[in-house]
Amino acid sequence: MPHDDRDVSVVVPPPTAALQDTTEGPAAPPATPEIEAPALQRVGRDYLAWLMIASFGGALALMVPLSYSLAVRISDLAPGHEERLGYVTGSAQFAYLVLSPLIGLWSDRTRSRLGRRTPFMIGGALLGTVALAGVALAPSVPLLGLAWVFGMIGWSTAGQAIQNVQADRVPEEQRGRVSALTSAMTQIAPVLGIGLAYGVASSTFLVFLVPGVLGAAMVMLFPVFRPEGDSRALVHTSGVTVRSMVTSYGFNPRRYPDFGWNWLGRFVFFMGLYFNTTFGTFFYAQRLDLPVKEVAGIVAVIGTIGVVAASGGAIGGGLLSDKLGRRKLFTLIGSTVFVAGAVAEAFAHSMPQLIVGAVLMQFAIAVFSAVDQAIVFAVLPDRAEAGRYLAVVAFSQKIPSAVAPLIAPFVITVGVGEGGEKNYTVLYLIGAVLALVGGLVVKFKVKSVR
Repeated sequence: MPHDDRDVSVVVPPPTAALQDTTEGPAAPPATPEIEAPALQRVGRDYLAWLMIASFGGALALMVPLSYSLAVRISDLAPGHEERLGYVTGSAQFAYLVLSPLIGLWSDRTRSRLGRRTPFMIGGALLGTVALAGVALAPSVPLLGLAWVFGMIGWSTAGQAIQNVQADRVPEEQRGRVSALTSAMTQIAPVLGIGLAYGVASSTFLVFLVPGVLGAAMVMLFPVFRPEGDSRALVHTSGVTVRSMVTSYGFNPRRYPDFGWNWLGRFVFFMGLYFNTTFGTFFYAQRLDLPVKEVAGIVAVIGTIGVVAASGGAIGGGLLSDKLGRRKLFTLIGSTVFVAGAVAEAFAHSMPQLIVGAVLMQFAIAVFSAVDQAIVFAVLPDRAEAGRYLAVVAFSQKIPSAVAPLIAPFVITVGVGEGGEKNYTVLYLIGAVLALVGGLVVKFKVKSVR
């Protein structure tokens, strides 16, 4: 089948149209949907290339501050108060978590010459870039935190718009490949971005602005060269009400069981993941008998190797799941390999074993995440409201990222006397069990996807 890179501006027949009964006289007119989605169309190599560039740019601008720049800025403004980094990043994450379903609801109902998602892609990138300048120039931690709230909202909105475009356009037979390649871009971007930031480290302003401006340019090139298409012809008969705003934060799992089970599987898997990453630096320091300050180089080496493994896992898992027409098998493989990596880490006391465990875990996370993203697109309750439902899907990862670090400190003190070494073995084993349970839930409870 030839690739088709035309703009998506085709109105498809509403999925709720009633079947005509020719034995009962004139048929009733088909029901008009409250809101409609554009038609799915196969994407070509050029379209996919620009989508990958946009994904790379969005991840570059968002993850470099989270991975490096914010920590440097906090250390300049409040030396010796590293905990304030947690307050800044946590507050911004919470703000976006609260707003994301409303932004998704607004995006779903946007009708413009540029489409539904493009205004949020461009607006988010512009807001995020301006906010990064504010972070770089902020004279105090509270002002820095306020600026980063807008930075998180801006770049997360742009990134979500890129995902929404995939849900709007990419057909089932290409979802594994597209999810894999865009996921690989988000894995590679922070590593290259931190190297870029090191290159301009003499200027705090450039440390933030260079990744931000470059990321914004990459995001905006996508709608320039592969425009989304006019969305004004799409049906839109329902407005935004207080009720729709409230209900946008949830869904009915009885009505949409596959969406609900997949959400739960993701939630449990990511709970296990964040159990095993919360205290990574302290874990390596304990197992290698090193001061915490000397662990940075080791973390960087393991992280670099892990990115290579993650990219291979995402691309391999996504492409194979498309070729074989099987998604759930690969999410189970991902969760099983994660168990192997977590167990290796739990009992590791040497650098080689720690590297093996970390690489296995990074590979597994990438396989699970990339393929399950394709499952998410397949089980969306209503593709016309992809923005709203993908924001709800994000809760399955964001909530564990906030809850697991609160529970983990209690786990590592199990069976530990005062002044004794923390029990990271139990923490990693519990994380392994949770990840496996998450994979099993997706494999055996989601019915509409192979």
